[in-house]
Amino acid sequence: MKNKILLVEDDSSLAASLERVLTLAGYGVTVATSGDVGRERATENCFVAVVTDFKLPGLSGLDLVKQIHTMNGRVPIILMTAHSTAELAIEAIKWGAYDYLLKPFEMPDLLAMITGAVAHNALSADPVEVSNKQAPSSALIGNSAPMQGIYKEIGRVAATPAAVLIQGESGTGKELVARALWQHSDRATKPFVAVNCTAIPETLIESELFGSERGAFTGAESRRIGRFEQATGGTIFLDEIGDMTLSTQAKLLRVLQEKTIQRVGGNEPISVDVRIIAATHRNLALAIRKQEFRQDLFYRLNVICITLPPLRNRPEDIPELVSYFLHRQSIEMGIGKPSIHNDAMESLQQQPWLGNVRELENAVRRALLVTPGNPITLRDVRRAMLAGAGPETENNQSLSTLVKENLARAARGESVEVYAGLLGTLERELFTQAIKLACGNQVRAARWLGISRFTLRQRLQKLGLHNSAKTD
Repeated sequence: MKNKILLVEDDSSLAASLERVLTLAGYGVTVATSGDVGRERATENCFVAVVTDFKLPGLSGLDLVKQIHTMNGRVPIILMTAHSTAELAIEAIKWGAYDYLLKPFEMPDLLAMITGAVAHNALSADPVEVSNKQAPSSALIGNSAPMQGIYKEIGRVAATPAAVLIQGESGTGKELVARALWQHSDRATKPFVAVNCTAIPETLIESELFGSERGAFTGAESRRIGRFEQATGGTIFLDEIGDMTLSTQAKLLRVLQEKTIQRVGGNEPISVDVRIIAATHRNLALAIRKQEFRQDLFYRLNVICITLPPLRNRPEDIPELVSYFLHRQSIEMGIGKPSIHNDAMESLQQQPWLGNVRELENAVRRALLVTPGNPITLRDVRRAMLAGAGPETENNQSLSTLVKENLARAARGESVEVYAGLLGTLERELFTQAIKLACGNQVRAARWLGISRFTLRQRLQKLGLHNSAKTD
């Protein structure tokens, strides 16, 4: 049989089930019960795909991925794991895994992934060379499907020299992604230099980026080494590049084309070897149409694009984020073992979070400050949200104000898809309040909303709103 698969799984019952399903699907299956045996089988035979568990006796699943990929970079490897983290996801893809599955998973999902892997094995070109350096842990948090996609993308592109453009609303964690790309690249031992393009006055940004010679302008009493020179051999992160002036954009484009800089007041070109990662919250396509951003620079920066999801699109990640923030901030404040009530957590998951993860972190900090050493209650969360909204904003922001703020942000180029975002916010609040008022009775809530119970359950599931109350 040509389509032979290597299955590495130490759980005998799971291995038997997987072997049976794969055999019925037309694959020839070789089973190994440890990482070491799996490596031997991969050395002795040719397989169209490898499916391996992460936790194995002897050689771990990740080490097995590395060694099989070193022996045969074309064979796709699928990693099965019950405990996915950003670090594992990035490392697995980086070291050669085709993809990974979170346990428990459905057999059709595995078969679909294997089908794609076999096609990949038949059509793929030589793999991209990856770094051989271990990187420190990533600070990215979340196991939702959107974040798993981000981790995979980081793993695929981290070790390449290509420029990366990171797009996303303010507060979504663009710098964290940039740092993860650097940490998992072969430049990880070299500098990572972050530049906030909006924090530097227009008159100083050129000397800040490229440096200046003594006497180049008033106050330039000595030579200044710019950020590009500081990042030599490493990575430079240009945050909020969409706010850079057109004249500075032209100079940056020349650096990307010629790989040289020239200090302000200097005449000699200086070669620079840096990887550029840029980020923006603006809609650059709109900025280009308005002639506020150079199209040629956009193409240079947008070799690879990573778009971060807003927090409202991944509410299932909020409990993990809250737990992380509570732990970190409790250490800073000297508060032992903070906790939060379930209804308070549910309330946090139902917020629109226009400021995304940064806004959530600030809300958790405020809630923790008003209840030091005590569990955070729903009332504490509401007080924290009210305090964060400012003195002119009521606890329940009016629909009119919410619409105006979102449209204003879109007009400034700070967000896109206002229609979908506002509808999602309204729908989440509508279904949440209906279920609460109906005391969990889905039939009653559906009747009030004028929809079927089936439609209600579908929408609740999609929005991640699960109530445990009994229904008629």
